[in-house]
Amino acid sequence: MNREKVLAAFDRIRIWRKGGRRAPHKPLLILLELGRMVAGGDATVEFAAADSRLKALLDEFGPGNSGASRHYPFWHLQSDGVWSLEAPFELLNRPMGATPTIGELRSSKVRGGFPVWIREAFQKDPALISIVAQRVVAAHFPESIREDVLEAAGLGDIEINGESSGADKPRRRDPAFREKVLLAYEYRCCVCGHDMRLGRQCIGLEAAHIKWVQANGPDIESNGLALCSLHHKFFDLGVFTVLPDQHRIAFSRHAITHDRALSLHGAHLSLPPERELYPDPEYLEWHRKEVFKDPPRSFHA
Repeated sequence: MNREKVLAAFDRIRIWRKGGRRAPHKPLLILLELGRMVAGGDATVEFAAADSRLKALLDEFGPGNSGASRHYPFWHLQSDGVWSLEAPFELLNRPMGATPTIGELRSSKVRGGFPVWIREAFQKDPALISIVAQRVVAAHFPESIREDVLEAAGLGDIEINGESSGADKPRRRDPAFREKVLLAYEYRCCVCGHDMRLGRQCIGLEAAHIKWVQANGPDIESNGLALCSLHHKFFDLGVFTVLPDQHRIAFSRHAITHDRALSLHGAHLSLPPERELYPDPEYLEWHRKEVFKDPPRSFHA
C-alpha cells in the first residue's frame, strides 16, 4: 500500500503551466532530493545547500532565467504533500502566496525534505526511489537527455525504462513519427549531413521533436528534425537552435569547444524538398525561448 500511496502523491504534484512554457523547478528539486537519499544524506537539507545545486541544474536543463525563481519549489512543494519544512514560526504561518525571498530562506536557515512517511517508504522499498525518479524525468525531459539529468542529480546508476504515469504522464509518441521525419529529410542529419546506413538500417540518425512531447508538441513533420544522435542531444540541451527566418543554425555563446562543431554556426539547415514539411516557426520559437541557452553567438558577414 505504501508504494501506491507514494506514487500517487508524486503523480499529483502541480506544475505551473502557461502558454507552453517550461517549469522544471519542482521536478529537478525532487530529483536532487532523491539523489541525496541515495547518497545517505540527512533527513532534511538547508535551503542554502540545496540552492546552489538546484541553480546549477536549472542553468543546465531549464529555460533561460529560470534560476531567478529557483526558491519557489523549496517553499511551495509542501502544498503538494511530498515536502516538509523546518522554519521559524513567523515564516511558516505566512499566507500561502507570500513566498519568502531567497535572502529570507538563507538567513532563516530554512530546511526542507521529504516528510517522514515518504522517507520511511523509500527506506523500506529502495526500488521505489528508482520508480519515482524514472516517472519524474520521463514526464519532463526528452529521452535524449534523461541520463544527463539523472546523472547531474546524483542518480546516475538508475536504469531508464521510460516509465511514467499520473497527471504529468507525457503523451505516447506516435511510432510512425521517426520514419515520417527521416523520410522528409531524406535520411540524413539536417545539420551535419550524417547518413550512415548498415544494410537497410540507419545508424545514429534520430527524429527530434522541436517542441517537446512533454510540452505537448505534436508528432508531425513540421515539428521534427532529422538529427544524428550527437546533434539531437545538442539540440535538446539548448546548445544550438534554428532561426525561423532563413533556417540558420545558431549556437549558444555558452557552448565552448576546440573541435569543429562550432563551424556550423550560421550555416543553413538542410531542408526537406517539400516546403509544407519545413520546420514550423511557432515550434522553432518555442525551442528558442524554452530550451536554447541564450544569447546566440554573433554572425559574421
